[in-house]
Amino acid sequence: MNLFILRHGIAVEPGTPGYENDSERPLIPKGERRLRKAAAAMNTLELSFDLILSSPFTRARQTAEIVAGELKLQAWLKFADALIPGGDFQALIQELTGLKPLPESVLLVGHEPSLSRFISLLVSGDANAAAIQMKKGGLCKLQAGELLHGQCAKLLWLLTPSQMELMA
Repeated sequence: MNLFILRHGIAVEPGTPGYENDSERPLIPKGERRLRKAAAAMNTLELSFDLILSSPFTRARQTAEIVAGELKLQAWLKFADALIPGGDFQALIQELTGLKPLPESVLLVGHEPSLSRFISLLVSGDANAAAIQMKKGGLCKLQAGELLHGQCAKLLWLLTPSQMELMA
């Protein structure tokens, strides 16, 4: 399975008046523009996904919707509470491995530090072992034979939003 991991785009800052509930913070216009460029880079890389699984939080949902729209994959967009900040990695792995047929290529959209910890878990077997930091709008590719709660994947690449803009 190819796992692509995308951090949500630039959003309204925490604590901004009118957005006291963290789950409701939306993307800002700059975040939306950068995600459209990131989606263009995904097209340049000829990426496609059998499933786009996103956190239901507004900023992640908007990120996933922009990518799905640009890649014309809206029908493959689903939401999972396991991708909210502090979500349950075991539940996420069970959800993915329980899919029939097993998808070849999945895009996960979520939040930091959860995404970096998830990458570390799959690559090293320990969620805190690898010092990985996903930038807002950054994209990572992992390759896993059998997806397990532990070391089961190889980190193939990690792109920053600036690198993706150069490809758009």
